[in-house]
Amino acid sequence: QVQLVESGGGLVQAGGSLRLSCAASRRTGRAYGTGWFRQAPGKEREFVGAIASIGGNTYYADSVKGRFTISRDNSKNTVYLQMNSLKPEDTAVYYCAAKMGFYSGSYDNPGAFDYWGQGTQVAVSS
Repeated sequence: QVQLVESGGGLVQAGGSLRLSCAASRRTGRAYGTGWFRQAPGKEREFVGAIASIGGNTYYADSVKGRFTISRDNSKNTVYLQMNSLKPEDTAVYYCAAKMGFYSGSYDNPGAFDYWGQGTQVAVSS
């Protein structure tokens, strides 16, 4: 069992930046990919981006491409989501999720992930 804990959410003005962290509770002994999703009130959970388990390739939704960056620090078992040029429409609860082992499928599928964090709120004021 792996627990994921997100942190770094908060309230920021439009155009500002936040960095979210997703920390795993322990070393898993296995590589895993990490996805970021978000859910705004009244909307379905949507894919934000992901970093693959092997090679570190990153993938982003079109809505955040060029503004958000995902990185990983293996020494800290932590994945980061750097969010720049934030917009009010980025307001949502942000979740990270882990997909264990090698995975060649699409990271934008929430059902593919094995573990989820509890979420952290991001609010962007206009």
